[in-house]
Amino acid sequence: MLWIKAFHIVFVASWFAGLFYLPRIYVNMAQESDPAVLTRLAGMARRLYRFMTILAVPALLLGLWLYIQYGIGRGPGSGWMHAKLFFVLLILGYHHGCGVLLRKFEQGANRRSHVFYRWFNEVPVLMLVAVTVLVVVKPF
Repeated sequence: MLWIKAFHIVFVASWFAGLFYLPRIYVNMAQESDPAVLTRLAGMARRLYRFMTILAVPALLLGLWLYIQYGIGRGPGSGWMHAKLFFVLLILGYHHGCGVLLRKFEQGANRRSHVFYRWFNEVPVLMLVAVTVLVVVKPF
């Protein structure tokens, strides 16, 4: 079980690295007017989105394995797991939202400023803090 847990943590951390960095690319894209630079940034963003999607799959599957096979977060006193799963759904929604925004950039349809993306960039930090506190502290 410890190997599964270790690899779950590694894949979650790797996935979050992408969730932290992709909106930073969006900040630069929102500020950029040079078409050549925009094309390069869009290519970087597309490759990063694809790679972080690949990383999300084993993170989710390993977490599911821990939940089903080992019963982590089931039984009395497992309210923290329900809250964590809620945040996992929010994280998946955020990930999907990153893809939607990427398509808008690629189509030249972005209407948001770099300030929006600076705030948007903080969302995964807050979600990671919430999930970490729930898993480590298990407050309920």
